[in-house]
Amino acid sequence: MTTEPREPRATDVLTGLLADLRAESAVLDDLVAGLAPEGWAADTPAAGWTIAHQIAHLAWTDDWAARSVRAPEAFTTETARSFGELLAAGLDPVDEGAARGAAEEPAALLARWRAGRDGLLTALAAAPGDARLPWFGPPMKAPSMATARLMETWAHGQDVADALGAVREPTARLRHIAHLGVRTAGFAFSLHGQPAPETPVRVELTSPDGELWTWGPADAADRVTGPALDFCLLVTQRRHPDELALTAAGATATAWLPIAQAFAGNPGKGRAAGA
Repeated sequence: MTTEPREPRATDVLTGLLADLRAESAVLDDLVAGLAPEGWAADTPAAGWTIAHQIAHLAWTDDWAARSVRAPEAFTTETARSFGELLAAGLDPVDEGAARGAAEEPAALLARWRAGRDGLLTALAAAPGDARLPWFGPPMKAPSMATARLMETWAHGQDVADALGAVREPTARLRHIAHLGVRTAGFAFSLHGQPAPETPVRVELTSPDGELWTWGPADAADRVTGPALDFCLLVTQRRHPDELALTAAGATATAWLPIAQAFAGNPGKGRAAGA
């Protein structure tokens, strides 16, 4: 007797995502755990941000994410108040959060990031499956929140790795980031004042172990192809498009790649070639 394979349950998907988020966080933790104080002050490719700023930003964002899960109404009220005050003072909330954290002693910052990370994992594991959690962009369910946190952890981890001259081994966890990058294509166009494209795009990416990851109709004329790592570097704006082995065919695909972003918020400036 044979049975059809069942679709993964939502709880299975979330459990897997949280395990991958924990694993991605551990990779970054290994990079910074043994740094001397002067190492925390090293500049990263993000202008004005040191390694301390990168970790402080993740701690800040994890804290807001945990608030969104635990008290969504309070999250909405508090972000409106807190962000409003900072913006009225001419301060960028994201930069201000990173700057305040970077001013801490490295050991205290590291401990706070670790504690907040563990707290967020616990909160997401207990989140109602169908609840839409408020965020700085569109509201999202717990699996999407976990994916977004994994994407940011990987992206800011890339900044830290670049600052240290370290090379991280790409893993199958990139699939989550690539999936987010594909799903946010319409969002990227809207951020640039353009309507979401109606033309379907086929995305074919080669995974770190040689597997082919695909999205979109197989017969779509518009296509994006290349290594999954390069696509993830593109949609997190960690490399200039000219430095990546990605190929776009068709008007929509060609227009998408220069503006692609997998993160919420205003369009990023991206990285200059050679940065």
